[in-house]
This record gives sequence, structure tokens and C-alpha cells, in this order.
Amino acid sequence: MVGKFERNKDTVQELTESAAMHVGRIAVIIATAVRDVTREIGDLVTDGIEMREASRRAQRDNRSFEVIDGEFEQVAEK
Repeated sequence: MVGKFERNKDTVQELTESAAMHVGRIAVIIATAVRDVTREIGDLVTDGIEMREASRRAQRDNRSFEVIDGEFEQVAEK
């Protein structure tokens, strides 16, 4: 038969192991969430940079075109 001290020791040991396992799982969930949020923010910033650069290229591209017989032909700047 198991004594009271050993039962209490086993209970504390099981509780500690269970708590450690759950805390570890929670830490993984939080770390994964932080990683995913960081990645999404980075992608958002990259998209913004690409749009800004595209806008700047469009502003610099001041060529004008004229439709002739359904085809585009570059027209000299006026």
C-alpha cells in the first residue's frame, strides 16, 4: 500500500508535469501567432512600398499615345 506522502508526491508531480505541458503549448500558440502577425505586417508594408514605387514610375512615364487604326502609336511630347 502507498503511503500518504508518496500519494501527495505523485499528485504534485502529475500536476507539475501537466502544468508544464499546457504552458508549453500556450507558449507555442503565442509564438506562432506573433510570427504570423509579423509576417502579415511585413507583407503589408512590402505591398505599400511596391504601390508607391509603381505610382512613382507612372508619374515619371508621361508618354502619351494616340489610337491609329486600333493600334497604339507613341506621340512626341507637345
